Amino acid sequence: MSVAPIAHPRMPAEPLPENIRSTQPGGGFCYSLEMAWGRWRRWYLRTFWPGYVRRMAAARIGEPAGCPHEIVDSRDLKFCRNLTDCHWRPEDDRFRWREKIPLARWGLAEVQIMGWPLLALTVALVVGWRNTSGTTSALCLLAAVVSGAVLVLVVSFFRDPPRRIPQEPGLLVSPADGNVVEVAQLAHDEFVGGPAVRIAIFLTLFNVHVNRMPCRAKAIRLKYSPGKFLHADHPLASTQNESMWIGLEQDEAPYRRLVCRQVSGMVARRIVNDLRPGEVLERGAKFGMIKFGSRTELIVPAEGFEPQVRLGQWIKAGRDVVGKYSS
Repeated sequence: MSVAPIAHPRMPAEPLPENIRSTQPGGGFCYSLEMAWGRWRRWYLRTFWPGYVRRMAAARIGEPAGCPHEIVDSRDLKFCRNLTDCHWRPEDDRFRWREKIPLARWGLAEVQIMGWPLLALTVALVVGWRNTSGTTSALCLLAAVVSGAVLVLVVSFFRDPPRRIPQEPGLLVSPADGNVVEVAQLAHDEFVGGPAVRIAIFLTLFNVHVNRMPCRAKAIRLKYSPGKFLHADHPLASTQNESMWIGLEQDEAPYRRLVCRQVSGMVARRIVNDLRPGEVLERGAKFGMIKFGSRTELIVPAEGFEPQVRLGQWIKAGRDVVGKYSS
């Protein structure tokens, strides 16, 4: 006969630390361009479409306290959603249709900033190949193949396919796509509150990089750590790379505490996490992404946990089960 585990006392959600002032605290070139575009767009709407601004303000639920800029519509929440609880009902969100695009909304700007120039270059090289001959034609063809491959890689990297989430109780699903590189027993984890199991997943450039919740849980504590940008498969990447540490608490008894860590990689180095402190998300719900090569870790209580993955196994976020609890 199984014995129900002792329930932990509920933990209060902690405010975001001072170094998390954005859903992408590491910034970046594309981030800066998006922020500049947002400032211009808000000026344009205030100047030429004041009626639209008033209607969106009337439909908004909650005040945008804590946001670093004016919130005109849902596009302005992209980089500050974690700082405020204001939002729009689905029927009032003029840009909810973007959720149907099979690309991560956090990466739409990168797809356009990098994608359109690559597309233009590829087309120009194809035209050059068709209108030249000899060595020049061959070089144009080779360059067109290379630029076209890079374009496909950029679009593919930000893809966000739908996932069928398992619904059986007691399951933990993978928080990331990739290769399982570690299933380790930990003698003690401070947040978990005892012995733990750490499952580490390495993401290549060809994996989907959207992160998903391993179970229905509440965001309790977040910590952003600037650091190095070692290759995500490097032994020291887990401790020395830029990372986002997320303390979660299951939203049902026995209220187990678990940790998810987003660790940056060597190429683009950008972590996105839009969790609000105290927010409860369902198993498989999207909460962020890591842009380009990276690593994701899941640390869970060892008591009663049965790992369902092995080293070297390729798994998908939200779809594949990494472990289950026996009670």
